[in-house]
Amino acid sequence: MGALVGLGVGIGLLLVWSAFTLPVERPAAPRDGWVRRLLAHAGLAEVSATGFVLLCAGCGVGAAFVIQAVSGTPPVALAFGAMGAWTPVAVVSARARRRQRELAEVWPDAVDNLASAVRAGMSLPDALAALGVRGPEALRPAFAAFALDYQVTGRFTDCLDRLKATLADPVGDRVVEGLRVAREVGGGELGRLLRNLSGYLRDDARTRSELESRQAWTVNGARLAVASPWLVLLFMSFQSEVIRRYASPGGVLVLAVGAGLCLVAYRMMMRIGRLPTERRILS
Repeated sequence: MGALVGLGVGIGLLLVWSAFTLPVERPAAPRDGWVRRLLAHAGLAEVSATGFVLLCAGCGVGAAFVIQAVSGTPPVALAFGAMGAWTPVAVVSARARRRQRELAEVWPDAVDNLASAVRAGMSLPDALAALGVRGPEALRPAFAAFALDYQVTGRFTDCLDRLKATLADPVGDRVVEGLRVAREVGGGELGRLLRNLSGYLRDDARTRSELESRQAWTVNGARLAVASPWLVLLFMSFQSEVIRRYASPGGVLVLAVGAGLCLVAYRMMMRIGRLPTERRILS
């Protein structure tokens, strides 16, 4: 009996010792796919990637069914079905770009508010939480979630990580990482850091806005050039004796070559006229 008790105590002590001394291998966090990243950038993180893919598939099938019913030509229906499947992606991508522009415009004001709060004597977590009430409208939900998260957990670093994930914005990454460094090394230069960051963000947003306004004609021209032949094909779908010619092998070849040329030309024009895009850091 004594040997059994001693064995149990020994095993217990060994388990306690191993819990504090042996390294624990944590599984690597799975990397988000491009669908999840796209939804996060568009502010639609609550939408599941599976649901979005099903939406794309449904739009593609619906468009193909309608065109098939109108034209009675499977190759044409397949081409418009592919366009219909890509339509949700294009809409969400446009929303993501618009959201990034809106956030870039309001970040300088948010950083100014943060600098004023720190200068007034508020702690850094309290100053961030205050942005959920007094900050710009576009940023209030994210900082309100940060305030609730910090109130529940009290872990500033973890809350900053979740704030970055909620914002999913390159400018937000820079602000959050600057605050993290200032918190870890001491906040003596935090006010100066925030003022310099605010000025840099304001100048960057003004310069990018001017460049985007000059770039708009290139983007609109590329979209019009790509859409024009497909609009003509759509109107031709109502003329059965004409559209049926695309059901032949030659017609299928014309559709395939035309789609490939449109895609290549559009990508080339967009690449020539595109502006450098900021990448997220440490995300």
